[in-house]
Amino acid sequence: MTEVRVRFAPSPTGMFHVGGARSALFNWALAEQSGGRFVLRIEDTDAARNRPEWTEGIISALAWIGISGESPFFEGPYFQSAYEPQHREAAARLRKDGRAYHCTCTREDVQARTGSEHQGYDGHCRDLGRTEGALRFRTPDDGVTVVEDELRGTVEFPNEAMEDFVIARGDGSPLFVLANVVDDVEMRITHVVRGEEHFSNTPKQQLLWRALGHTPPRWAHLPVIVNEKRQKLSKRRDKVALESYREEGYLAEAMVNYLMLLGWGPGDDREIMPWAEMVPLFALRNVNLSPAFFDEKKLRAFNGEYIRALPLDVFIQRCGAWLDPAWDRDTFAEVAELAQTRVAVLSEITANVDFLFLAEPVHDQPSWDKAMKPGAADILRGYASRLETVSWAPESLKTALEEVGAEHGLKLGKAQAPVRVAVTGRTVGLPLFESIEVLGRERTLDRVHAALGKL
Repeated sequence: MTEVRVRFAPSPTGMFHVGGARSALFNWALAEQSGGRFVLRIEDTDAARNRPEWTEGIISALAWIGISGESPFFEGPYFQSAYEPQHREAAARLRKDGRAYHCTCTREDVQARTGSEHQGYDGHCRDLGRTEGALRFRTPDDGVTVVEDELRGTVEFPNEAMEDFVIARGDGSPLFVLANVVDDVEMRITHVVRGEEHFSNTPKQQLLWRALGHTPPRWAHLPVIVNEKRQKLSKRRDKVALESYREEGYLAEAMVNYLMLLGWGPGDDREIMPWAEMVPLFALRNVNLSPAFFDEKKLRAFNGEYIRALPLDVFIQRCGAWLDPAWDRDTFAEVAELAQTRVAVLSEITANVDFLFLAEPVHDQPSWDKAMKPGAADILRGYASRLETVSWAPESLKTALEEVGAEHGLKLGKAQAPVRVAVTGRTVGLPLFESIEVLGRERTLDRVHAALGKL
């Protein structure tokens, strides 16, 4: 049985697109479930984009979602630039076999002959026997090129509609369409799973595969990913960089779970699924061709579910990147369980617990204006009096504030608003009375009195 060999071939761009991450994961699932190989090839022939730190960014992003050389299914990275001799050799062979020819026509020459800016190349140099110029592949004059796509089925492309396309520049350097095929042949790729934007190139690549004497791989072109306006995700308009989600505190396992469901589903009502359960269920035939909606709100909900499922010690450890090194970890551990149920991304932990470590709570003017309304001083004054002697436990602290609120005709929800802002600086956060308990009597009283002074 032929080994399944899939490939992921990104170009360095300075950021790793979530659409590329989805394609990589689909390929990774195929490799893992079949015991095959996931081949990472960096398309680095564009000198303007060939920056080492961008390549490292690709490798780092893949490793974050679980795709790395630590797995026996991983192979690479390879670099397209290293295969230029093979690209040139393939071009020469196609020229020798009569499957390609040199052409010196400019775009202006073609337009002058055809009278149209939109008509493709007219084959002018096909039989002129030129020995210099760009190298064009000689496409069949009639018939169809049949592409078998795992998602779309049988698709026929009329050959007469395909122009003789350029495969190498006048200086002999190969174009992507040829380099891509030669690399896939060299690396024995059996499956090409990629975004549907590449589908229009597939008949050209299939012709090249056969002209070079090889059987084309199995093709699968994944549905486009769109935003809430059903527009294709754009790095200029949408939040598409995988790195930005990592930096914000999304968990890799949540991101992997969510991306796998962009166009595919396990066939039941489950959505929250670990990778190990998704892999044996994954099948290209079950990928939906409809555009996949990247719903950041849903991703955020997924992430919250994964955060709440973490063992407490793991949650504490993962929050470390968002906690000031000077903040006492034992103090944080006292409120970590409360915080774990209230954050959807790890970066939110900072605003939830900073009041415990700062000399004074942050000053958030909108929160202050919302909570410190007429009567707030009376609530703070009455509560401060009780804080002097109350038993320092959440239930006692709550009862004391309920009593103060009742004296002013307020329910607890209204009475605790100025206290929360005085103590934490914000209108939302961890449970108030548990927070006060950890903060301590002296610091709590200092903050209530400071708020009274400002009022």
